[in-house]
Amino acid sequence: MTGPESEGITVRRAVCPGSFDPITNGHLDIIGRASKLYDVVHVAVMINQSKKGLFTVDERIELIREVTAGFGNVEVESFHGLLVDFCKQREIPAIVKGLRAVSDFDYELQMAQMNNGLSGVETLFVPTNPTYSFLSSSLVKEVATWGGDVSHLLPPTVHAALVKRLGER
Repeated sequence: MTGPESEGITVRRAVCPGSFDPITNGHLDIIGRASKLYDVVHVAVMINQSKKGLFTVDERIELIREVTAGFGNVEVESFHGLLVDFCKQREIPAIVKGLRAVSDFDYELQMAQMNNGLSGVETLFVPTNPTYSFLSSSLVKEVATWGGDVSHLLPPTVHAALVKRLGER
């Protein structure tokens, strides 16, 4: 082992989980804010085999790596199963989640309490920047599918990938 942990220094870790199909400026805002609070932020891309995403998991990981490279402390990987197991395997004590509205809070509070009860992992809720309070990947895909301009809602490389993918359909 090398690095700070081998020298007895505690590394503060957190995870930002999601499907990120595709990653939006709202996601990027939450990840960036978490990267200022933690030494390492793991972005965990969920694998949900019952859903067919617009982008493959590998494509999402590559896009996220590209747009988070400037943070310098973000690691991106996929996971399947319980998020608390992902956290246990990597010794991650905290989950960072963005909240857009009260409706998000109801669901996320239940998840946070379950995750804490299962493993002791804490959840930190970060209020979404008001600029992105309405934003979701699903909404972006729907608007873009019908020809609407979503370029201001996505990092440029993600927007280009979205336009290309929708053009292939």
